[in-house]
This record gives sequence, structure tokens and C-alpha cells, in this order.
Amino acid sequence: MKKTIFTGAGVAIVTPMNDDGTIDFDAFGRLIDFQIENGTDAIIVCGTTGEASTMSDDEHKETIRYCVERVNKRVPVIAGTGSNDTAYAIELSKTAEALGADAVLVVSPYYNKTSQNGLVAHFTAIADAINIPVMLYNIPGRTGVNIAIDTFVTLSKHPNIVAVKEAGGNINYFSKIIEACGDDLDVYSGDDGMTVPVMSIGGKGVISVISNIMPKETHDLCQYCLDNDFATAGKLQIKYLDLMNSLFCDVNPIPVKEALNLMGMCKNTMRLPLCPTTKANVEKIADAMRPFGLIK
Repeated sequence: MKKTIFTGAGVAIVTPMNDDGTIDFDAFGRLIDFQIENGTDAIIVCGTTGEASTMSDDEHKETIRYCVERVNKRVPVIAGTGSNDTAYAIELSKTAEALGADAVLVVSPYYNKTSQNGLVAHFTAIADAINIPVMLYNIPGRTGVNIAIDTFVTLSKHPNIVAVKEAGGNINYFSKIIEACGDDLDVYSGDDGMTVPVMSIGGKGVISVISNIMPKETHDLCQYCLDNDFATAGKLQIKYLDLMNSLFCDVNPIPVKEALNLMGMCKNTMRLPLCPTTKANVEKIADAMRPFGLIK
């Protein structure tokens, strides 16, 4: 059995930005501390929610470095190091390891539309190049390619490939991955709304967007699952569902940055092609936040 990176709620943390689009490391540090102080089980930096796709190489590496140092081993740090260029993904992954990240999150190559054999070669080359665990990231809605079950099985045999963040939104697919790979591959939900169903069939936790604004509540929900109290966890899942959905009323991470802006935790600044959402969506997000006392 391979070592599990974390169990529970890992936050897919946003990257705060100043008005001019530069990274606001002061706000980032406050967000990291807020997460850890409220029970987050892991921090996933430079992922989709962290807008890594519009970072320069230097910014990407500096953001990982800052996160690792600020966290200071309090919880695991998983660094997003994926790319559609295998050589660059290897370089980023080596850097993340050198900087002290506990694991890397590697998204499927996007745009290339590689074959399943290409996926095996891509992920294997990255896993061969480093000595820290690799978490695969399957999100076909963004990448245009789905990791097939047989491919998961092949990759799960690699000693460094230990987990997958599955964000295809299909509970049947989760079941097939868990059945086919067993203890060779830990499975995490990539969607907040599927946390309880996924954990009820053996998933280890969630890589969460809502944790950015509700870290304690998301941790607690996952802990109920880990304690096999799925009745309580299910009630919480339903309780938070409208808020979870409001954070996807526009393209992630636009809504969650709006929510954090409403809470005074960071600005709603993003880099083009992402841009602020509509006034109607801001009102929808605010309406979903108020019942939980997040804003007045």
C-alpha cells in the first residue's frame, strides 16, 4: 500500500493579485494562515483555482516557494506542476521538489489531445524524474482528454504515482477507478458537490474551492465522512450546496475570488482572459454567503 498524501479537505487555494495583476503575497500569506488555523488538511497551490495557467515561469516557482515556506510543514503542500509540454512539467516538478513541496499535482496535457499511450508516457516521465508523490489530475472538461480506466491502472503501478484528483463529475467513473486500482491509487473528489458521495465509496477527501471561504466547515464535513458518519456529512453537503453552486456561477476561480473580496480577504483581481463576473452573479454569491455569516 502506498503512503496517502492527506485525508480530508485540501484547499485549492486562490492566488491573490494586486490591482496591477502582480501577485499579492501579503494577502496570500494571510489566506494560508487562515486555512491552517481553521483546520485545512492540505494546501494545493498553483492549480486551476490558483490561476497557474497565466503565471510566468518565475512567478509559478516563486508562488510555490512562498507557500512552502509560509506553511512551514504545518500541513502538506501539493504543488501544481502540470503542462502540455512534458519537459516543462518535469522541470517544474523538479523545482517543486527542491523547494520542499510534499507532492505535485499534474494535470493531463491540454490542447495536444494526446492518446492514452501518450498519457502513460507523459505521466511516467514526470514520476520517474522526481522522488515525491505524484497526484494525477483528470479534468476532461478543461483539457479535452479523459484518462481511461486502463490508463489509471497502468499508471497506478508506478511507485511515485499515488493518487488522482478526479473532476469529471461522474460518480460511476469514481467507482470504476476505485474498483480497478484499489490501494494502488488514492482518489480525491475535484468537485465540492461530490465530496460525500465520493468519500462514501472510498475516496480520501476533496480538493476544494469552497474551503477558500469555509475551511473549518469543509474540514468538518470530510471528518464526518472519515468517521463513517455519512448521515451528518450528507446533511452538511445539502446545507452548503447552494453556496457551493454559487461559486461556480461563472468560470472558476472568478466567483470564489468575488467571495473572498466580499469578505475583505483579497481583491477580485484576475488576469485576462479571466475577468470580473456580472453584478447579478455577485449578488447571487453574496445571497448564498449571508446565511453562514460570512458577510452581512
